[in-house]
Amino acid sequence: MNKRKKTYLNILLILLVLAFFVTPLGYEGKVLLNKIFSFSPGITPVEERARIVDYDWTLKDAEWNQFSFERSKGKVVFVNFWASWRLPSLAELQSIQEVYDRYKGKVDFYIITDEEREPVEAFMEEHDFTFPVTYLIIGEDNPFPDGDPPRTYILSKKGEIAVAKEGIADWSNKKVYTLLDTLISE
Repeated sequence: MNKRKKTYLNILLILLVLAFFVTPLGYEGKVLLNKIFSFSPGITPVEERARIVDYDWTLKDAEWNQFSFERSKGKVVFVNFWASWRLPSLAELQSIQEVYDRYKGKVDFYIITDEEREPVEAFMEEHDFTFPVTYLIIGEDNPFPDGDPPRTYILSKKGEIAVAKEGIADWSNKKVYTLLDTLISE
């Protein structure tokens, strides 16, 4: 009888693992795990902050119109590089939506992807994201180091990089809110 019980438990465990990898339940489970294991980003001490010197960077807005990053010079800026096909990006974007809802109009948000409009618009609608999407122009120089998404930067009004985070983070927390409030009041 004990052997039979172990066999059932092993089969149940195998089915659970398979469900995690091949069903929608697994997708949502992976997003949840990414959220659970994402932590608040580190904040760079003021005396160690690098500065963005060149705001001359051309991007595209949601309507596919080109504009210059120069318009954010002298403002607090939140920049996130993401991709709809990267699972960690979904978990991170949920917390970024909360930050956007709290700080829109006070902080310039650049939620940047290098994808085409159609899949991005479908992704945004499917997940009820309302933050503005910015499109990267491939080959255009930009003031941030290259790397894989997700990557996020928070800039002060002076262009100092207060946060430089590669990988997923939880952006909707007191530490980030305190930083943004401080940068806005400077």
